[in-house]
Amino acid sequence: MMENKKKPNPIDIHVGSRIRLRRTMLGMSQEKLGESLGITFQQIQKYEKGTNRVGASRLQNISSILNVPVSFFFEDAPGENTGASGLAEASSSNYVVDFLSSSEGLQLNRAFVKINDPKVRRKLVDLVKALAAEAESE
Repeated sequence: MMENKKKPNPIDIHVGSRIRLRRTMLGMSQEKLGESLGITFQQIQKYEKGTNRVGASRLQNISSILNVPVSFFFEDAPGENTGASGLAEASSSNYVVDFLSSSEGLQLNRAFVKINDPKVRRKLVDLVKALAAEAESE
């Protein structure tokens, strides 16, 4: 009798998707992240899909390589007991994930983080807001 393949834990899937999100935000390949950890890109793929669980020490290493706190990987995790404020945060973070999953969003983010002058960043944000308001009024 064939043994049923165990489904990945929803938390493992979530942590993996957050690893992928952060890695792509930084424009880092699976190969590069794997290299930094001394593992193959296939292993990174398995982590990102949630097929393989990321151990605590490895997650600590990943957080340091990707320059985020370990808590980043658990933000909006399924099954969290979030209050009413948690709902707004969850939908706003899904918006961010959707934005960064788009080609344009990724390109914008990568270019934006390279701008060092805070005044220039502010002006860009103002420009985008103005363009969005214009589009809304049409």
